[in-house]
Amino acid sequence: MEMNRRKNQRVGVAPSVPSAASKTRRPAQRRPHAASAEKTGGAIDAGLSSKVLDQAAIALRRLLAFERPADAVLSDHFREQRSLGRRERGFIAETCYAVLRHRRQLERLVQPEVTPRRLLLACLLRYSGFGLRQLAGLLLPGEQDWLLALRSAAETDCADCSLAERLDLPDWLTERLSARHTEAELVELARGLNRSAPLDLRVNLLKTTRDEVLRQLAATGIKASACPYSPWGIRLEGKPALQQHPLFLQGHIEVQDEGSQLLGALLAPRRGEMVVDFCAGAGGKTLLLGAMMRSTGRLYAFDVSSKRLAKLKPRVARSGLSNVHPVCIDNENDVRVKRLAGKIDRVLVDAPCSGLGTLRRNPDLKWRQTAQDVAELVRKQQDILAAAARLVKPGGRLVYATCSILDEENAGVVDHFLAGHAAFQRLDAAAILAQQGILIDCGMDMRLLPHVHGTDGFYAAVLERGK
Repeated sequence: MEMNRRKNQRVGVAPSVPSAASKTRRPAQRRPHAASAEKTGGAIDAGLSSKVLDQAAIALRRLLAFERPADAVLSDHFREQRSLGRRERGFIAETCYAVLRHRRQLERLVQPEVTPRRLLLACLLRYSGFGLRQLAGLLLPGEQDWLLALRSAAETDCADCSLAERLDLPDWLTERLSARHTEAELVELARGLNRSAPLDLRVNLLKTTRDEVLRQLAATGIKASACPYSPWGIRLEGKPALQQHPLFLQGHIEVQDEGSQLLGALLAPRRGEMVVDFCAGAGGKTLLLGAMMRSTGRLYAFDVSSKRLAKLKPRVARSGLSNVHPVCIDNENDVRVKRLAGKIDRVLVDAPCSGLGTLRRNPDLKWRQTAQDVAELVRKQQDILAAAARLVKPGGRLVYATCSILDEENAGVVDHFLAGHAAFQRLDAAAILAQQGILIDCGMDMRLLPHVHGTDGFYAAVLERGK
């Protein structure tokens, strides 16, 4: 059940920041925003002034308390500072997120005086393409000499650092990931997770085609290309604001990571079927499933949050779907769930999870999550999967998915379920995708990783109930 998650974002709504989810909700696709602040090999195409640097330091101080999701903290900050322009907000958001991505390395570099301002300056110099000459006019007395020394120290890199420090990950998370990955693989995985994510769109095939959307985007000066795997996916260059674009307003596109789109292909709903999106949230995958069903049959969107489901309604209206039925439930054992037992053709369980596969968009999660949080989530995931399975009719399909990269939230939950539910068997996820023309090396259970597939980290297992 998506207990406390925001799974889909509005498009291009200020503040332009990634969605950093709470500990039990799926982080969402990043909103379009101003030019990305984290680049390599060049300065940032964004204005930087003493005012903006000061505002970034204030925002970062709030973020480093790790009391709330980062997007909520920045949203509040930007509401308080309405004089900031769109590019300034984008710069502050991206630079603060860059600090969160590289927090361990930056804190090591600026010790013993670890302040938000110093973290920002070190980040701009080391990770964001700024040179000392560009920063000179913003520096306080003594800061230029400090940055010169820091630059020299940075050149020695991190020879005496632990693996976790080199990866810019918490110790506990590095230990968990080391059980599956070699050190070389971990380095590549961490590098992928510590990059800023691209912006992916999903085309609503009820209304248009991918080629037509690409043509219209190009006509309005937006550079884009087809995603490599999803037949509905488009990847944008940069982060243009789309909230007033006709394609968005007319329901032709939605923001959705390519990996998330592939969950629809794994469930593969058909015309006229009864389908349940068990953890629907604001309905990004619900809309995809409804379009795959060609707006026929009956598609239930379950969630425990009426606020999240309220966000689904205008999206359904834009999409042109007529088969979506949002249902707010109390929990996974709600009577409105139980009455559908054994009647549903296909059930998607996009479970609440740590969200650690979305660190490209939500770098604060690696500092806010703990091993204890994950253990609590695993128990919840087991309960939700068992409850959702009761809905599946004989011969029906059940897909369990997370945006986590931890085995205990993924295969561990599925193995636990199968040990107690002999009526279900695993299907080959890669083969199911290949049958639809989606050729991707993802394994028996689908495992997607940013450095391998260019998506967020995703896991999905396809289960079938025996006839």
